Amino acid sequence: MVEELTRRRTRMELQMELETGLWQYQRWREKPGPDRWTLSCPAWVSLWAWATCGGSLTSATRTEEVIFLIPYLLIAFVGGIPVFFLEIALGQFMKQGGVCAWNIAPLFKGLGLASMVIVFFCDTYYIMILVWGLYFLLNSFNNPLPWATCGNQWNTPNCTQDFRRACHNHSAVQSSSTDAPSDLVSTVSPLNLSSAHFFLNGSCVEAEGMRSPVIEFWERKVLRLSSGLHEPGDISYEMVLCLLATWIIVYFCIWKGVKSTGKVVYFTALFPYLILVVLFVHGVSLPGALDGIIYYLKPDWSKLAEAQVWIDAGTQVFFTYAIGLGALTALGSYNRFHNNCYQDAFLLALINSGTSFFAGFVVFSVLGFMAAEQGVDISKVAESGPGLAFIAYPKAVTLMPLAPLWAALFFFMLLVLGLDSQFVGVEGLITGIMDMLPPKSILGSLRREVVAAVCCVIWFLIDLSMVTQGGMYVFQLFDYYSASGITLLWQAFWECVVIAWVYGADRFMDDVARMIGYQPLPYMKWCWAYITPSVCVAVFLFHTVNYKPLTYNTVYTYPLWGEAFGWAFALSSMLCIPLTVIYKLLRTKGSLRERWQRLTTPVWGRHHMEYLAPESEAKLLPPAGAKNNLLFESVI
Repeated sequence: MVEELTRRRTRMELQMELETGLWQYQRWREKPGPDRWTLSCPAWVSLWAWATCGGSLTSATRTEEVIFLIPYLLIAFVGGIPVFFLEIALGQFMKQGGVCAWNIAPLFKGLGLASMVIVFFCDTYYIMILVWGLYFLLNSFNNPLPWATCGNQWNTPNCTQDFRRACHNHSAVQSSSTDAPSDLVSTVSPLNLSSAHFFLNGSCVEAEGMRSPVIEFWERKVLRLSSGLHEPGDISYEMVLCLLATWIIVYFCIWKGVKSTGKVVYFTALFPYLILVVLFVHGVSLPGALDGIIYYLKPDWSKLAEAQVWIDAGTQVFFTYAIGLGALTALGSYNRFHNNCYQDAFLLALINSGTSFFAGFVVFSVLGFMAAEQGVDISKVAESGPGLAFIAYPKAVTLMPLAPLWAALFFFMLLVLGLDSQFVGVEGLITGIMDMLPPKSILGSLRREVVAAVCCVIWFLIDLSMVTQGGMYVFQLFDYYSASGITLLWQAFWECVVIAWVYGADRFMDDVARMIGYQPLPYMKWCWAYITPSVCVAVFLFHTVNYKPLTYNTVYTYPLWGEAFGWAFALSSMLCIPLTVIYKLLRTKGSLRERWQRLTTPVWGRHHMEYLAPESEAKLLPPAGAKNNLLFESVI
């Protein structure tokens, strides 16, 4: 069989040389494909870094505690893992980036364009988490920490450090409140990180105007927050320097491609786990940590009846698994053709969820300590998202001994985790761009380093809008719309439909079997064909029905023109799919059936000759009498 394939391949090569010119064959021999990982380990670690580190800490900090993991894991099993595997396997099979990989069904190449738009937006705003983390890291070397005290130039007269336990003895305060309520008004005790509170008539209520120093450092020093999106204000040059330094780090880690990135991710993917273990050991030794862990592990079953919990779980799964961004496809394209991507997908998913679960112990042990120090219920100090990274945890370390040490460790971990995701996101976009550059043009002759530099400069210029006084409003606009649950669900739905119903689920399962040597579980094709699209549609509709105008801290509501910009971000990727389908159908000649058949016929690469059936191989050959034509699109 091998000898027969070798003879057939030799005949094809000879005919191609005669019909299309020797230069194309030589070009293939010199450039057989994109850069490959020299070992499978860097590829695996990079996939781990991108899919695991980027969102694990976020999903661990949900205020729904461990009950959130039930819908999260269920949706991950029927939605996240199948699409995660689909994207990696597609890249490995087609040996192309996020755009050209969809030559498997050329009519739907808009899926690749949509993923590039999404990852472009994601790379644009995600870098700001690294910028803020770097700024906090640099300020962590001060003692005392600048966000631990009032009296700084950015603080207001309403800043307070009073953490006396005004709500510590519920019954004592309640009994005395009827006799001397005026005494309680003078006793200030913050219950959360945004304001101070006091106990009155049996309940903790907000003390008007009192603010924590960590809130004022975040809003008045780091963000220098303006009154709204309409007031951009001036640029913070300290933040510009942090932004510039971050982009320089990213550029020099990815400019040479996967070979340089593969070396970096060994450190950036593994080192955060060491810090997590150190923080966990320290966290469980703090007073009140056990209460926090119990709060984390004690489920509130009633929350499973809330639709919003399931919506958030579905959105979180698709975000933490980096689905629909094209980066997984790009990374998969660098794998060896016979790499066991099926095993990798399940193992990475297990590590992803396991990291989230373990990070929950780290987070809630610290939140338990924080609640004990302030004498309040832990639900009052539980924050999620940026509130945890830049408000709750910085506040917690101010209450610890050796506060600068723990602050520096935490923000260094945050910076390394963010660099993981940023490296691979940028790599995915640049791979897609390099795939699309015409080989025989000036653009096609551009070196990868130049393309990467141009992209980083463009991102840097756009990010300047996020280091202004109104930058947080711009950041939230990008985060809420451009790479939101709606766009990722839309992308995942069409990916499953195209592979399962246009190309064929059984056909793709056979292709995977040729790569890994055995058939994956049938549950994969059932998910692609029925379950995952249904989950995507259900969560998408819940999102649409329950849509609420974007707000910042529930106080500032975005104007209509701001929401219009947001929806423009979302639609710029979502419309790529239908518009590309319409454009290709209109540009192709023949009846509708002929156009459909022609546009859904895969465009194979030369590496597919090794196992395609003879009748399929015949499609790779130019028609008789054709001159200087090649019916397949060669790999880079």
